[in-house]
Amino acid sequence: MDGSRYSLMVRGLLILVVLPALAGVSAPAAFAGEPPADLAPEQVRSAIDFGISYLTKRQKADGSWPDYGGMVGGGIVFPGGSTALCSLAMLSAGVPADDPRMKAALTRLESYRPQTTYVISLQTLVFCQANPRQYLARIQSNVHWLEGAQLASGPNKGAWSYRSGGNEGGDNSNSQFALLALHEAERAGATVKRETWTNAKAYWEDGQNLDGSWGYHKRTLGTGSMTCAGIASLIITSDRFRQPNAEVQGDQVLCCRKAPDDGENRIESGLAWLGRNFRVTGNPGAPGNMWLLYYLYGVERVGRMTNHRYFYDGDGTPRDWYREGAAQLIRMRGALDTTWVGSGAGERDPDISTAFALLFLSKGRRPVLMAKLQFGPAEDWNHHRSDVDNLTRYAETQWRRDMTWQVVELRRATIEDLLQSPVLYLCGSLSPLPAEKVEREKLAGKLRGYLDRGGFVFAEADCNSPDFDRGFRELMTLAFPEPEYQLALLPPEHPIWRAERPVPPNHLRPLWGIDYGCRTSVVYGAPDPARARPSMSCLWELSRSGRDAAYSRSVRDQIDAALTIGINVLAYATNRELKGKEENFRIAAPRPKADPSRRNTITVAKLRHPGGCNAAPRAVVNLLELAGSGDAPLNTAAESRLIDITDPSLFEHHLVFMHGRSAFQLTDAERKQLRQYIERGGMLFADAICSSGAFIESFRREMSLIFPEQKLERIPANDEMFSNRFGGHQLKTVRRREPQRPDGTASTVREGPPELEGIRFDDRWGVIFSQFDVSCALEKRQTMECRGYLPDDAARIGLNVLLYSLHQ
Repeated sequence: MDGSRYSLMVRGLLILVVLPALAGVSAPAAFAGEPPADLAPEQVRSAIDFGISYLTKRQKADGSWPDYGGMVGGGIVFPGGSTALCSLAMLSAGVPADDPRMKAALTRLESYRPQTTYVISLQTLVFCQANPRQYLARIQSNVHWLEGAQLASGPNKGAWSYRSGGNEGGDNSNSQFALLALHEAERAGATVKRETWTNAKAYWEDGQNLDGSWGYHKRTLGTGSMTCAGIASLIITSDRFRQPNAEVQGDQVLCCRKAPDDGENRIESGLAWLGRNFRVTGNPGAPGNMWLLYYLYGVERVGRMTNHRYFYDGDGTPRDWYREGAAQLIRMRGALDTTWVGSGAGERDPDISTAFALLFLSKGRRPVLMAKLQFGPAEDWNHHRSDVDNLTRYAETQWRRDMTWQVVELRRATIEDLLQSPVLYLCGSLSPLPAEKVEREKLAGKLRGYLDRGGFVFAEADCNSPDFDRGFRELMTLAFPEPEYQLALLPPEHPIWRAERPVPPNHLRPLWGIDYGCRTSVVYGAPDPARARPSMSCLWELSRSGRDAAYSRSVRDQIDAALTIGINVLAYATNRELKGKEENFRIAAPRPKADPSRRNTITVAKLRHPGGCNAAPRAVVNLLELAGSGDAPLNTAAESRLIDITDPSLFEHHLVFMHGRSAFQLTDAERKQLRQYIERGGMLFADAICSSGAFIESFRREMSLIFPEQKLERIPANDEMFSNRFGGHQLKTVRRREPQRPDGTASTVREGPPELEGIRFDDRWGVIFSQFDVSCALEKRQTMECRGYLPDDAARIGLNVLLYSLHQ
């Protein structure tokens, strides 16, 4: 996470809006020769693996990389620069600091005493990425060097040139790298003088062209790479002076305050230029498309710092910067086992080119933790501009991984767009409901569609607003007209109160939830009529590291409790299991519903019983949608009808599904018909929700009563059901979550062959049963305390069972 707050600074209009692309749909191309964007996640991961392998082969025995011997310019070509850049790329791509390759590189970097801005800056970035505590003294020493090298007077005051000394020179490339290093150094614990930030901010503001762009020097022709540098540098420097939208006076916290703009218009202007000129096949404005890979590294930085996935080009078309950039890099490599080589000074060296490509691919794919929803009147959704950024930054420190978050314009987003984020955060003081009835119903349907597919909504009434409270409750009633899905106070034993760490009893606040499917899928922080207190959003706004040192103990405790509740909700909603951005390439637009009356349409019914027969209402639907997608889709009806076991239509289905989470007992008539159905060639697939002991016991008892002459037995690991014989997966190893505590705050993941039981009828399995959860995993709603298969493996098991049933 970069720590910038630009994406929440905008007043009313956003230059970038998250409208994630759909898998399998090529992104629009505004320039001739744009690469197709229909790439698979495996291609991205393969390209990253190749980059790591290539740089490993190029690393010398002493841990360094060869220094480029060509002309200096636009890059990292001073002695030690290649080693620093390649080390940064390897670390960013996931090679751990204690890997022998990185240990050798870090030892070599420690021996350098560079005297150039590029190399000092890159060395600092590496130390901050590898182990900031271990290298803090060296980081601070580099900060002193960079502060001394900053031009203190003259027309370029606040800039950096190649070397320290004098007040002449200065350019935007050196200045950008210096600021990136100082930014990460401060985050690592080093001290940077306020004067350094002040002078740098003034330099970048003065150097912006009237059209919003930046060039290599002040007021020269703008290029894509230097405009990215200008946007990122203004975000970094402006962040140091931005006032929070909350204020502390003694022990009192004042929320929803108006804060100054802090140079937001300049950043918007730069983003507008970048959007109008955006492309990934060349560096806009640069002669002969020079420094393309350097430019793409800058694009990644801007996209990540603004927390947006899309740029809008001149005609308003959304451009997925990561998807298009990744496709271009993969196309540049081609099918041969070759690496990247760019054009322009430095990029002709394949080590430098590969490092830039690897930085784009690896840093740009950071997983999205949550999305903040933009809705309603300007600013109401954004009273506290830094709330989600600060919460995400806190989660990064607790989970020890890099993450990002996004802003989503709720009105324009589709269900598939929303699914790019595992958690949606909805916060405001005015009602989130549109004025028109049709728009209210449309919004409710959109959120229900998102929740149906495993999403999670985290909402809060900001500024103690009764208007938001009334509107949100009505919105949830529209989304969930069923009486069993209503907002209710979370009980004291709910895992959210302790998912990451316990919430102090004196800081508990009312949280409401909707239990939908296998978990609480909506969590809502409503105004507390018994006690006026700051919203969690307000307290997150104040949680910026270093700023809370002057707060009273009472205020710090409130902030800490709000962060605890926030990260508990995120841990509960995500299981701390986040996927790289490239995984969202798989999210596709819904297929048109198949007509169940059409011949050869595959349908699967669910059996009604008193043991929680619809506890995971989307499980079968999701399985059928999966079976109906891919390279060779089946003709499935992506719906599942709940039928009585005694219903004559039972015999119209080749496969029926059954799950539950509590004890049940069938009637004699139900037992008789279920036996006839299976003996006549039908198949029953059942699982216990979250490995419910009561359901397991009841199911086994019922099977022994229905088939007294037979019994459930373990299906062998080498059974054809677990093979790819019928077009499914080779299931030699699957993963299963095993909670270690009743509340799920600790769990392990076990790997091994699938553990299914069955009852055999001649040469086929007529009953297939999993004592471990499959249904909640199919819904993507497994909670931390849910014992069962992980979602991807549950889907593979379910698909194999479905395909097996079609061939019996």
